Amino acid sequence: MRNWMISSVLGGGMLVAAGALAAEPQMVWQAKGLDSPESVLLDRDAGVLYVSNVNGDFTAIDGNGYIAKLSPKGEIVEQQWVTGLDGPKGLALDDGKLYVSDIDKLRVIDIASGEITATYDAPGATFLNDVTVDDQGRVFVSDMVQNQIWKLEGDQLELWLEDPALENPNGLIAEPDRLLVASWGVMKPDFSTEVPGHLKAVDYATKEITDLGDKPVGNLDGLEPDGQGGYLATDWVGGALYRLTADGKAELLKDLDQGSADLEYIPSENEAVIPMMMDGMVTAYKIQ
Repeated sequence: MRNWMISSVLGGGMLVAAGALAAEPQMVWQAKGLDSPESVLLDRDAGVLYVSNVNGDFTAIDGNGYIAKLSPKGEIVEQQWVTGLDGPKGLALDDGKLYVSDIDKLRVIDIASGEITATYDAPGATFLNDVTVDDQGRVFVSDMVQNQIWKLEGDQLELWLEDPALENPNGLIAEPDRLLVASWGVMKPDFSTEVPGHLKAVDYATKEITDLGDKPVGNLDGLEPDGQGGYLATDWVGGALYRLTADGKAELLKDLDQGSADLEYIPSENEAVIPMMMDGMVTAYKIQ
């Protein structure tokens, strides 16, 4: 988020995991020289990691944003693979297409050509963030500032849900019967929160929002399945990596610097790949 967020003061306190911590994740590699990297996504077929780079003001329509390609070991394959974006953040992959949130638009990139083949406007959106695709091919996008979730189905992008109970939604995971939401917490204009966010679930059929866990975790950003029935999540402001149980209980795995954003988890390697926005790099950790 913006530089003025560095001085944001969080009331309510951050969660401290009770009991002994699991073995701390160890760094495997770092990719430096990026420009406010926000999201990382593995393309298993192509054998590359896509990284969205805001490269400027998070809300500016400036054309500075780009998508980079990294190898699974952290080498920069192509720094500016796709250019001409504004403030690209969340990434999702489906059927040869890369979906990218871009402030008030959803972009579609053809993987084979690296070309932007479609742009969908989200009228009234101001901070489109994470992107996920369900098993029906529906694309969901969070707007963290507006408490909105948008849905692309076919060629129609529409506002699917707007509710303050989302508590400023950031990370998303599309499960078969529900949409999981990592909330930032009820947010002030400067992005600070009196009470940080936690995990929520939205029923597709009824759009009912259910809280998972009854304690604040952090200003949650990235959210990924951990391959064991739970989830991994990052805290952007506090700088942390958490493991969340299916019912939303949190265990701190590692303290990080501020700016830990939308991670990828690679189960085959037990690696959490985390973009560190304020440091301009992506870091991979082995989860013990």
